[in-house]
Amino acid sequence: MRAWLHRFLPPATAVPRATARNLTTSIARRMAQTPNDEPAPTVPDEAGSGPALTKSAAKKQAKMAEKQAKLAAKATKVAAATPAGEKKAKAEKAKKEEEPAFVNTTPKGEKKDTTQPMGSGYNPIAVEAAWYDWWEAQGFFTPVVPDTPPAPEDMFVIPAPPPNVTGSLHIGHALTTAIQDALVRWYRMRGKTTLFIPGFDHAGISTQSVVEKRLFKSSGRTRHDLGREKFLETVWEWKEDYQGRIANQLRRLGGSYDWTRSAFTMDEPRYRAVTENFCRLFEDGIIYRANRLVNWCVRLNTTLSNLEVDQKQLDGRTFLSVPGYDPKEKFEFGAITSFAYPIDGSDEKIIVATTRPETMLGDTAIAVHPADPRYTHLHGKFARHPFLDRRIPIITDDIVVDMAFGTGAVKITPAHDPNDYEVGIRHNLEFINIMNDDGTFNENAGRWAGVKRFHARVQVVQALKDAGLYVETKDNPMQIPICNKSGDIIEPIMKPQWWVNSKPLAEETLKRTRAGELTVQPKQTESDWYRWLEGIQDWCISRQLWWGHRVPAYLVKVKGEKTDNADSKCWVVGRTPEEATERAKKLAAGKPFTLEQDEDVLDTWFSSGLWPFSTLGWPENTKDYQTFYPTSMLETGWDIIFFWVARMVMLGIHLTGKVPFREVYCHAMIRDAHGRKMSKSLGNVIDPLDVIQGLALEDLHQKLYEGNLDEKEIQKAKAGQKKDFPKGIPQCGTDALRFALCAYSGGGRDINLEILRVEGYRKFCNKIFNATKFAMLKLDEAFVPEPTAKPTGRESLVERWILHKLNAATAEINKQLEERNFMQATSAAYSFWLYELCDVYIEAMKPMTDEFASTETKVSAQQTLYTCLDHGLRLLHPFMPFVTEELWQRLPRRPNDTTPSIMISHYPQHDTAMVFEDAERDFDLVFSALKTGRSLAASYSLQNDIQFFIRVQSDNEAALFESQASTIVALTKGGKSAKVVKELSEIPEGCGSTVLTPTITIFVLVRGQVDLDVEIAKADKKLQLALMNLEKIRKVESQPDYENIISADVRLLNEDKRKTLEAEVENLRNSKDMFAKLK
Repeated sequence: MRAWLHRFLPPATAVPRATARNLTTSIARRMAQTPNDEPAPTVPDEAGSGPALTKSAAKKQAKMAEKQAKLAAKATKVAAATPAGEKKAKAEKAKKEEEPAFVNTTPKGEKKDTTQPMGSGYNPIAVEAAWYDWWEAQGFFTPVVPDTPPAPEDMFVIPAPPPNVTGSLHIGHALTTAIQDALVRWYRMRGKTTLFIPGFDHAGISTQSVVEKRLFKSSGRTRHDLGREKFLETVWEWKEDYQGRIANQLRRLGGSYDWTRSAFTMDEPRYRAVTENFCRLFEDGIIYRANRLVNWCVRLNTTLSNLEVDQKQLDGRTFLSVPGYDPKEKFEFGAITSFAYPIDGSDEKIIVATTRPETMLGDTAIAVHPADPRYTHLHGKFARHPFLDRRIPIITDDIVVDMAFGTGAVKITPAHDPNDYEVGIRHNLEFINIMNDDGTFNENAGRWAGVKRFHARVQVVQALKDAGLYVETKDNPMQIPICNKSGDIIEPIMKPQWWVNSKPLAEETLKRTRAGELTVQPKQTESDWYRWLEGIQDWCISRQLWWGHRVPAYLVKVKGEKTDNADSKCWVVGRTPEEATERAKKLAAGKPFTLEQDEDVLDTWFSSGLWPFSTLGWPENTKDYQTFYPTSMLETGWDIIFFWVARMVMLGIHLTGKVPFREVYCHAMIRDAHGRKMSKSLGNVIDPLDVIQGLALEDLHQKLYEGNLDEKEIQKAKAGQKKDFPKGIPQCGTDALRFALCAYSGGGRDINLEILRVEGYRKFCNKIFNATKFAMLKLDEAFVPEPTAKPTGRESLVERWILHKLNAATAEINKQLEERNFMQATSAAYSFWLYELCDVYIEAMKPMTDEFASTETKVSAQQTLYTCLDHGLRLLHPFMPFVTEELWQRLPRRPNDTTPSIMISHYPQHDTAMVFEDAERDFDLVFSALKTGRSLAASYSLQNDIQFFIRVQSDNEAALFESQASTIVALTKGGKSAKVVKELSEIPEGCGSTVLTPTITIFVLVRGQVDLDVEIAKADKKLQLALMNLEKIRKVESQPDYENIISADVRLLNEDKRKTLEAEVENLRNSKDMFAKLK
C-alpha cells in the first residue's frame, strides 16, 4: 500500500467483550430509573411500613412500578439481542470518547509527520499544532523580492493595525486578522509578492492608565511614588509581557505576518520617524503652539482626544458618583439651574440658565440676541457678579443665542465651554481659567479657591439661594462627556498645547481621494470620510503623560526677555539636542539663554499616523521603502476611520508626497449576541484563544481577577458570563473562528457575534476532515493523479456536474474576494463543500468505485474526486489555513509537483475547460427528481427498500434518468431501486406520486403501508387546491390584450406554471382512482 494512503487509516484497536457487556448493563440500569434519573418512589410493603398513601397516590405508584418493570425487561431483552458486533461498536465509541489529550511531539520549526494515521475525528488542537512554526521557519511569510522590484499591481502589501500593548487581544482583533490574512493568503497563492507587516502600538494614555491602575491595585502606590524613571521601567516591563502575549495570539490566529519586519511605535526607528514628523511639520508651519480649549481628564491629569471621550446620555436628573470622590458621594447631572445676575446700576436682574452652575465663577459675558426686544435696553450694559469683584458685559450674538430657548439670555464662560470659547474669540472677551489641573478651583474662583469642582457646584447653588438669586432647577435631558479610560467627567479647560493645522492637509487628502488615488469601502464609510474631512478641526497633539514620545520642542528663555509659553516664537525644535541648541542660539541673537524641553508627550495617533511608511524605514530611503511603499491596502474598523486612517493619509501625503495606500476597507464592529458593546464590566469581552481552545465557566470567572475591575464589577461580569456562557465557551479551533468571522462580514456596521455559530463552523471543519478522510480511501494504492486538472472528456454526467460546480465556486470566491465581500466568498466555499461535494458527489461516486464498476469508470471518478479535494482545499485555505494544510499534505501530488505547502500553491482560477452547462442543467434536473422523491418517501415515513418510478414523456428524459438511476439510489438513504417508465400502466398500483415538471412525475411504492381512505382524502384536498390555482392562471391568461400588456418573460412563467398544474391535476385524479381500486 502506498505510504500516503496509510495516513488515512486509523490504527486497529481491540475492544474487550466485557466493555460492551458493562455498557449494556449500564443502559438497562438507566432505563429502569424514572425520568431525570430520580430514584423510584417508595411503595409501602404488605406490613404497612412506609408513609401512608391516599388511594389515588397508591394507584399512581403502582402504575409507575409497572412501567419501570416493563422498561427494565425491555432493556434486558435489548441487551440480550444486541449482536456482538454492535456491542463492540458501542464499546469502541465509548473508548473513542476517552481518547487521551493531544500532545504535540513535533520539534519547533520542523514539519509535522503526516505519514502517521489521522485521528479518529477532527481535533482542532491536533490539526493546528506545529504548522505555524514550520511556515515561519521555512520563510513562507517573508516576501522574496527580485532584483527588479515587481510592479505595484503584482504586489499586495498591508500594514496590520498595531494592537495596543494595554492587554491581550479581544475578538475584534481576531476579526481584523481573519479578514486581512484571508486576503494576504489569497494574493500570495495568486502569485503576487505579499508583505503583511506586524507591529504593536505603545498606546500612551491607555497603557499608562492600565499600568497605573494595576500598580495601585497591587501595591497601593502611584506613579508619583515611583518617580518618572522607575515608573517607565515598569511600563516597559508591562509592554514586553503583553507584546509577547499578543504575538502568541496572532500566531495562534494564523496570521501570516512577516515577523522579521515587526515594529513597535516606540522602538528606535519609529522614534526617529516621530521626531522627524514633528520637526518637519513645525518647520512647514503646520504645527503651532496655542492656548486653547482642550478635553481635560482630572483623574488622569492629561488632555484627551475626542476618541477617548464617550458621551453618556442622561434622560433627566441623575445622581452619579465621580472618580476621585467618596464613592458614597453623588452629584447631580442632567439638570439645568436658572439664576439671576443683578444689572449694574439698577435693581433689574437678568436670568440665565446652566447645567454647570459652578462655571458661573468664570463667566465673562451674558449674550442676548440683537433682535430680542426684551433686552434691547440692556445692550452695552453690565451685570454684577454676586460673588466676585467683576463686571460682566451684556453682548449681542445671533449665533449662540436662540431667543425661543429659555429666557433668551446665555451666560458665557469662554475658558470652560467649547461654544462659549467661540463667542469669546468673536467678541474678544476675557478668558478666565478657574480650575487647577487636579480639579480644584484656583484663586480666580474667589472664596472657592482650593474647593473640588463638584463640591463647588453644590456650594455655589446654595450661595445663590442665600443671595436670593436662585430661580429653579429642572430636568434637562443631555449628554455628559466621560473619559473612557478612567470614567471621570471631562472638563473643558484652557491650556497651551501643540496643535496641527489640519485644514490644508485635509484639503489635499480630499483632492487625492476625489481624483481616484484612494478608494474607501464600504460606501457608508466613504460618505463619512468626506463629511469629516470637509469639517475638520485642528488637532491637539500634546499629552500630559510620561509614557510616549516626548515632544522634541524646547522653550528658549532669553535672559532679560519675557517668555510666553503659549507662543510658538519662543520655541525651537530639534531632531537632536544639538540641533535645537544651534537654533536657539540664532533665536537668542547672542544673548544668554536656557533651553527647557517640553515635558509633555505626543498623542499616540501622531506616531501611529506614520505606520504605513515608518514600518518600511522612513525617513530613511531604505530598500523596503523603495519597494513596498505606497502599500496596497489599509483594513481596520470603521470607528477609527478619522482618528487613525485619515491622519495616516494626511501625514503620508505631506511627508512622502504619496497616498500611503490605494484602498481603505473598514470592517464592522463586533458586539455580543445581544447587540451590546463589548465591555469588561459586562463580562462579554472574549479572548480569541478561549474560543480556539475552549474554556470552562469557572475559568472564565477566574480571568476577571487578572484585570483592574473592582469586586462589584467582577460580580456583575460573572453574572453576564453565566448568562451568555452557562457551560463555558466550547472549543472551536482557529479555522472555525476565522471562517465564522469572515462569514459575518457582509459590509454592515455591526456584528452580533454568537459563539454557537462559531461552533457550527467547527462542525463544518469536522465535515471537511471526515469527508476528506473517507474520500481518500477511495483513492487506492494504484492511484496516480493526472499531470493536470483538465478534464479528459471521459467523465460521467455527475463528474462533469461537480467539476462545473467547482469551477463556478472558484469564479464566485475569486470575484467576491476581489470585491471584499467575505460573507459571499465563504458562503460559496461552504456551499460547494457541504451541499455539492459531500452531499452529492462523494455519495454518487460510491457505485462508480465499487467492485462492479469498470476500471475506466473508477479511474475517472477518482481523478475527479482528487481534483475536487485538491482545488477545494486550496479554495478554503485563505479562511481555514490549518485544516487545509493538514489535509492537503496528506494528498498525493500530481507528477512533477514539488510545492511544499498549500499556502504557496496556486489558487484555483476559472477554467473554460471545466464549463459544462449542459451537464449542470441535466444533473440539476436529476437532483431535483431525487430530492422530490426523497421528500415523497419521507412524507410516507418510508426508511427502507424505497422503490422509485420516474414517469417521463421524451426519449431524452428517459435516457437521462436511466443513466442516473444508480446515482438516485445511491443518494437516497434506504433506496432500493429507481425505474424509468413512459406509460402510466407501467407504474404498479399502490404508489404515492408528485409532479416535478409538466412532463416528469415521481412515484414511490407505498402499497400495504398506508391508510387508503386517508390517502384518497389527501389527494382530493390537493386536487381541489390545484384546480383552484389552475383556474386563476387560466383567468389571467384569458384576459383581453394579455399578449400585449404582459411581458414575454412573465407569459412564459405563467405558461410553465399552467402546464405543471395541469399535469398535477391529472396525476392527482389518477392517484385517487388508483387508491380507490385498491380498497
